[in-house]
Amino acid sequence: MKKALALLTACLLILLAGCALFDGGTDGTAAPTGSTPTAIFKSDEAIPKIDGSTALIPFAQELLKRTASYSTDAATSVTDAFTRTVGAYYNLAYADTSSEDYQSTILLVYEKPESAEYETPLEFYPIGVDALVFLANAKNPLENLKTQEIQDIYTGKITNWSKLGGKDKEIVAFQRNQGSGSQNLMEKLVMKGAAMAEAPSQLVPAAMAGLVDGLASYDNSADALGYSVYYYAKNMYALPDLKFLSVDGVAPANDTISSGQYPLTNDFYAVIRKDEPKNSPARKLLAWIKSDAGKECLTDTGYVAK
Repeated sequence: MKKALALLTACLLILLAGCALFDGGTDGTAAPTGSTPTAIFKSDEAIPKIDGSTALIPFAQELLKRTASYSTDAATSVTDAFTRTVGAYYNLAYADTSSEDYQSTILLVYEKPESAEYETPLEFYPIGVDALVFLANAKNPLENLKTQEIQDIYTGKITNWSKLGGKDKEIVAFQRNQGSGSQNLMEKLVMKGAAMAEAPSQLVPAAMAGLVDGLASYDNSADALGYSVYYYAKNMYALPDLKFLSVDGVAPANDTISSGQYPLTNDFYAVIRKDEPKNSPARKLLAWIKSDAGKECLTDTGYVAK
């Protein structure tokens, strides 16, 4: 009898331990493999609004799965509504906090435009590092560009690949639209105050995917050049016909970005309003992002954490 009771007790303990380790999604699915069950929000009402930049969508989705037990579909529905870098900053800074509809908000974003000035004070917390990268067709014989050469291309000083050791072909230089995360990095890290040459509208796509697609499909695409952020071009929208160029002799990769060897790196951020209450949902999520669990979430999703 005693042995039977002991066996029954052991089975119950194993069952309870298994339940404690399960961190299900809103549709009953299990947490992602390798993630730690660290849900800190138990109801939709307690979860802050998340908005931000395109290249941080995978992190935002994994964040919702781990902290609020969201399913993949539920997390995707949130990030489908992202207003991207400029829109996210603007909507946060000019939100009417006195409205009954206001929701405690946190941004996961790349750097705001240098020209953007907001009356509402914002708090910036560096959480990871990404890089501005340059993409060319795989048929382009060049493997490396110097930072100064890139600036000269985009000011219009260099217009032919032969000036750089390539073929006697005109450089078709794609740009991003003003205010996008990658354009902000381009202006800060490469142009440094130098004015970019005006490009035809078809060479200035509004979305990052448009630039990558344009590079891959442009007529005589071996002559085209463009830029993006590393995580997006590597993990979210990689195309086999394109290659990364080294800059100043260093190829972009997680290790060269983390070490600072790659020259065109910059932080990305979690951002909240300075007037967010002390115990608001946004501050609660910010604290988790800054914790070891948050850093693990970031690196598990393939980013370089701070």
